[in-house]
Amino acid sequence: MKTEKLGIIAGEGKMPLYIARQATQKGVEVFVAGAKGNAREEDFRGLCTAYQALRLGQLGGAMKFFKEHGVHRVLMAGRVQHTSIFTNLMPDLRGAKFLASLKSMQTKHVLSRVIEEFKKEEIEFVSSALYLEHFMPAKSVLTRRQPTAEEAHTAAYGFQIAKAVAGLDIGLTCVVSQNAVIAVEGMEGTDACIRRAGELYKNSAEKKSCVAVVKVARPNQDDRFDLPVIGKGTLQALADAGFKLLAFEAEKTLVLDLEEVTALADRYGICLMAI
Repeated sequence: MKTEKLGIIAGEGKMPLYIARQATQKGVEVFVAGAKGNAREEDFRGLCTAYQALRLGQLGGAMKFFKEHGVHRVLMAGRVQHTSIFTNLMPDLRGAKFLASLKSMQTKHVLSRVIEEFKKEEIEFVSSALYLEHFMPAKSVLTRRQPTAEEAHTAAYGFQIAKAVAGLDIGLTCVVSQNAVIAVEGMEGTDACIRRAGELYKNSAEKKSCVAVVKVARPNQDDRFDLPVIGKGTLQALADAGFKLLAFEAEKTLVLDLEEVTALADRYGICLMAI
């Protein structure tokens, strides 16, 4: 019987490591193409059969790596720092032709086109949440502290704002205070957005109002790329900023280390809710 194989195009963070570990435990042979400056080969020792470090834009190199190992099913997991676009972008011939053909540099368009290119080589992309479904909570309040009526109202408002921003392919997170938007996520990522909001809030006229940090999936989210993810770092950023409410889209957001994240929220008195 043939051994099932899975390719992972890995960025930074725990997500690709968790997928590799879960896949290996299920008897799946894992092959990792790691983005230089984001993923680290040493982290995957014992979790994959082969590892290839590649710079951003090396599409031909990634395809060759997977085809040489007979991999026809791959996924993308882990965050790629936007600054890597400027420091680690070194396309090969296939990548250069691909970049020249792009009509938009929006994340959704670029990654959709990447998936199309791999499909030409009979390599199919699968969900980025493969083997991690247990980290995607349904609608609920996960912490001991329940939201107040004001917090629930603020979270609902933030959800609308975050969905609108995500639909414009800007970011997936916003920080709101009642009916005021304090910050919207840009290239810096969720945790940095929360910290920036904390600095703005220190001198804000909204200081007496409750604040909600809200993270959502894009409208019509393609689960093959760019899923919303929160983790212990997100909770620490909230605590450092002095915020007490984190709401995220139910059944579409990955909460890595879910039990530890919930325990940390309880420790800081933060209300954590899937909405």
